[in-house]
Amino acid sequence: MDARPYPYDFIDKILITEEEIEKRVTQLGEQITRDYANSDQLLLLGLLRGSVTFMTDLMRKIHRPMTMDFMSVSSYSGAESTGFVRIDSDHKTNIYGWDVILIDDIVDSGLTIYTIRKILLDRRPRSLRTCALLDKVERHKIDIDIDYCGFSIPDHFVVGYGLDLDEKGRNLPYIASVDTKRYFNKA
Repeated sequence: MDARPYPYDFIDKILITEEEIEKRVTQLGEQITRDYANSDQLLLLGLLRGSVTFMTDLMRKIHRPMTMDFMSVSSYSGAESTGFVRIDSDHKTNIYGWDVILIDDIVDSGLTIYTIRKILLDRRPRSLRTCALLDKVERHKIDIDIDYCGFSIPDHFVVGYGLDLDEKGRNLPYIASVDTKRYFNKA
């Protein structure tokens, strides 16, 4: 029997508990509900796949009419950002005149949010704000502001609550740091 308290042997430690996430997501939902009290066209636009868990919980905490859509984008290979953002699947909703909140799981270099934001602004939404569960401010390569930020975290590779390492760890209910030496040396 494994003595480690985590289901994956590459987990280092829990950084943000399930209870802390639930509390912060509730706060973000309440803030968005207040900020969009007069909006009749609110759209949450999630970046697949990492944002799914966060967006699903967040939308249940927003107490007003809204809809959702997704874009599939990729910028990671293993544990590293490639610096190139590729749109694999675009959103289906015509966002012209909508209040759009772009939802991401984590902001690392900031390039993904910056690039997608630029594309979306050309489509002329009424407003466009960003929301991310996690922000690694010290890793930003460009100046980017997150309108609704769950947590700022140090420069650790993390998994859990939708975030993964090679598709592992998405199912964890908390955010945990990864021991990358342990992960990459076992191969």
